[in-house]
Amino acid sequence: MPRLTAVLRPRTLVGRALALALGATALALPAAHADEIPQAPGHRLVAPYIGAPATAAPVPGNPPPQHPHLAPNGRSGMHADAAGSGTYPWNGPLGRAPEVNSEKMAALGGECATVTFDRDGRIVTVCGTFSGFLVKLLDPRTLRTLAEYKLPQRPSTVEAITRLDFSRIFKDTSGGAYSYLDDEDRLVLADSRQHVVRLAHERTADGGWRFVVDKDWDLTAHVPHDCVSWTNLHPSGECDPVTSVQPDWDGRIWWVTRQGRVGTVDPKTGVIRSTRLRGEEIQNSFSVAEDGVSIVSDHALYGFEAAADGTPEVTWRQAYDRGTGTKPGSVNQGSGTTPDLFGTAEKYVAITDNADDRMHVLVYRRGADVPEDRRLVCSVPVFASGASTTDNSLISYGNSLVVENNYGYENITSLTLGRSVVGGVTRVDVRADGSGCDTVWQSQERSPSTVPKLSTTNGLLYLYTKDPHPLGIDAWYLTAVDFRTGQTRFKRLAGTGVAYDNNWAPVTLGPDGTAYVGVFNGLVAVRDTGE
Repeated sequence: MPRLTAVLRPRTLVGRALALALGATALALPAAHADEIPQAPGHRLVAPYIGAPATAAPVPGNPPPQHPHLAPNGRSGMHADAAGSGTYPWNGPLGRAPEVNSEKMAALGGECATVTFDRDGRIVTVCGTFSGFLVKLLDPRTLRTLAEYKLPQRPSTVEAITRLDFSRIFKDTSGGAYSYLDDEDRLVLADSRQHVVRLAHERTADGGWRFVVDKDWDLTAHVPHDCVSWTNLHPSGECDPVTSVQPDWDGRIWWVTRQGRVGTVDPKTGVIRSTRLRGEEIQNSFSVAEDGVSIVSDHALYGFEAAADGTPEVTWRQAYDRGTGTKPGSVNQGSGTTPDLFGTAEKYVAITDNADDRMHVLVYRRGADVPEDRRLVCSVPVFASGASTTDNSLISYGNSLVVENNYGYENITSLTLGRSVVGGVTRVDVRADGSGCDTVWQSQERSPSTVPKLSTTNGLLYLYTKDPHPLGIDAWYLTAVDFRTGQTRFKRLAGTGVAYDNNWAPVTLGPDGTAYVGVFNGLVAVRDTGE
């Protein structure tokens, strides 16, 4: 944990703004409930609720296939399922007298990004603090911590503290941010040591809970690991952080690294195989279906399969327009989306590109046997000229896709003092005959950096929004939008100030209908209390 004096004397612009924002939040600490995330000044000057309760209108269609080695769909990971659909087979809040509660997970930081649920509904999550990532078991109603397991500190955190450059943290997707819950309620992640770790949670003799390491696979023979640490402040070698893990249909654990390495672990034998996409970077997670693994780099979209010995093999590759630079609102110069695997009559995969003027939603037919001239289904430009990008996964259901605009958001300092992004959310549908795609609706909602989600049970799309405010109040809302029409149904204030900035964390819908949002200082829960 960095000392306050170190945070208050930054040399970079991001560091200065971070210190000012955190200083303002610290002044707003409430005395009554130390575990609640503190509100910044102005929370009594903004509307706590906007709109009216919605009526549930289920979305017809078939859910994504259930992965045999993951927890049930909706419980297993950041993108809800192996296909990356961002959909849930249960309700979220309908806006009926919704209440908000929160839990502050650390004095500084504490954002809980990936939220999963075990078979009894307990939350298994990874929360990022300045002293390291924490795996937590939480009570889903009170958000009380039941058990905790500390992961190794990421190199980017050491760099941020020693160089007083906090931008290094905000664009680091490694160290456990992407994790998944398997079919036996074990959390699987890659830590900053380049190890894949499988954690189980179990009862203790006194009736409490604890995490235990079920398996630990060392990838360092395949991944360069001369990384910055407190005992190695000036490494001379290469460091390649592992960004994400997912199992395939046969149970192999796939992993990817920032510098384009793709590998597998056989959990039965411990055998590790790998290959490399040279000159390419992987910052996003990836998706899995029975027909293979879909991975997007900052240059191209790939289909992969495992050879008989487990070595990843490219079955097809599709380059896309990566533009000429990194836009404000993107982690790197490339697609910001985890691939979405979807389609009613055909097997599609969707991403976005990084074209300079306007970003495009790209839909491809997936499979090694697809002729090159039939691979692309559509390329649909979205959002305004010169202000269009996303660094979050699409929502996919049936033949429909939803994309949000993140242009202008970089980190928690981007939207302080009442500022916001240009915003925009768009639904794009693939035509039933596969002849192209059409824009169905466009919303002007400003959802700066969340991974949005859809309840197929009530037909509501959930965003985490922030509008500009003339008095400089930073008010963050859970916002529900009608999936069919794009009309906003209601907004519920989550909180005010930088502590409530979600900073790229998703909305997650719990099995009991609660909407959870990871925010900079912890976790927020919004649930209906009325009939």
